[in-house]
Amino acid sequence: MTGGLALGVGVALLAVGTYAMRAAGPVLRHRISMSDETEKVMDRATVVLLVAVAVTGALFIEHDFAGWARPAGVTVGVVAALMRAPLAVVVILAAATAAGLRAVGIA
Repeated sequence: MTGGLALGVGVALLAVGTYAMRAAGPVLRHRISMSDETEKVMDRATVVLLVAVAVTGALFIEHDFAGWARPAGVTVGVVAALMRAPLAVVVILAAATAAGLRAVGIA
């Protein structure tokens, strides 16, 4: 299989799998019942997974520590978001913090 064909097949399989997963929710919702406690655990598990991915992305580049500028920028962005700043302001503050720290030599 050539590189382009393999990529096309991979994208097609991913698209079909994604559509199947999205369609399974409404189809199976009334056939499977969960207790309220299980639903609460699933909701919390979703949040924990998203936070874990965000923290990993903020702290690491591949297998190495990303340096202090990126986590500082993420921290500033989180604080701005918690203070209900507009999204554009959050992104600009986070990027400016990371860029400023890198400009003064703090990687």
